[in-house]
Amino acid sequence: MATTNTKTNYNLHLKGFVGGYDFDADYVDYILGKNTDKEVNVLIDSLGGQSSTALSIFSAFKRHGNVNVHFVGMNASAATIASLGAKHITMDSSAMYLVHKCSVGFFEWGQLNSDGLQALIDNIEHQKADLDKLDANIAQMYATRCKKEPAELLTLMKAGGWLTAQEALAWGFVDELTDYEDESAPVLTDTMANAMSAAGIPVPNMPRMSTQEQSAFAKFLSTLAQFLPNSKSNELINSQTKSPMKKIFTSVCAILSCEHLMSNDGKITLDDAQLDSIESAISADKQTINDLNAQVQTLTTEKHQLEQEKQTLSEANTQLQSEVNTLKQKPADTTAHVVNDKHDEQPAEKTDAQEYFESRASAQSLFDALP
Repeated sequence: MATTNTKTNYNLHLKGFVGGYDFDADYVDYILGKNTDKEVNVLIDSLGGQSSTALSIFSAFKRHGNVNVHFVGMNASAATIASLGAKHITMDSSAMYLVHKCSVGFFEWGQLNSDGLQALIDNIEHQKADLDKLDANIAQMYATRCKKEPAELLTLMKAGGWLTAQEALAWGFVDELTDYEDESAPVLTDTMANAMSAAGIPVPNMPRMSTQEQSAFAKFLSTLAQFLPNSKSNELINSQTKSPMKKIFTSVCAILSCEHLMSNDGKITLDDAQLDSIESAISADKQTINDLNAQVQTLTTEKHQLEQEKQTLSEANTQLQSEVNTLKQKPADTTAHVVNDKHDEQPAEKTDAQEYFESRASAQSLFDALP
């Protein structure tokens, strides 16, 4: 089914090498985080790249739950894996789609004895086992999306041929095809075809681009350089195009209320309003720093005063303690006589009974003294 759609405003443009600066998992998380409760539209145009990044983006789309992906141009490998987490997938009717088995770079040159050869064989067998597991996992992901058996998808991945938009729709990789009035089928240059062949990517049977038209596909060419192990091929492709890089300077972007800044040849251009915003933010920060420094100075002075008062109180306390000790020693001074505290007391007046008994005792004492 193909429909004619109006132009969509995309929150994310994922192009080039999956895992590169313009197809980055961290940037995807950043945009999705800013649109947690909103629908997110994503445009994908990529020949693939790192499966690890693709799996991360797949998971991010899945967790968000409200992501729409639209394919344009030629999309292969990891780029298709990343899209599987989307809620809805559309594709230009002129675009193309490729799934294939995973691969790793391999190069061995030199002389090996039997032990070295066995070690190399063991390593290759280990890598093969890992690739088989990865292929099975990805085949299951495709099968879930396409509502088919994993074995069917694994067979398709092994064949590794390009699918037209209609074939991708028939398999179930996409939910809908779109037609635009200005849409035209992608075409190849000789450089593109040679680069794809060198990278192990099947070259599709499609129109070739004339030399005059090659500049329109400069950005598309730049992505191939990241696939190729041959440095001369990289230089050939990179010499034809240079694309701006999105850079996220967290603090600067927060001041400018933007998501990223575009860098061309390591240079970023800012307008007067943006510079005024940065200048104002820096001035405000400087004033805040000066105010904090003044507060620190005031607190430091107060701290010194408190320390002096503490020292004065400590000295006064020591003096008082010395006086108390002196006063405690005075009642215990040595003396040569016993002090009678009652010598100044007046005798109490005697009663009649006391006087009678004392007189009787005195008389008895006199009688007893007689011979």
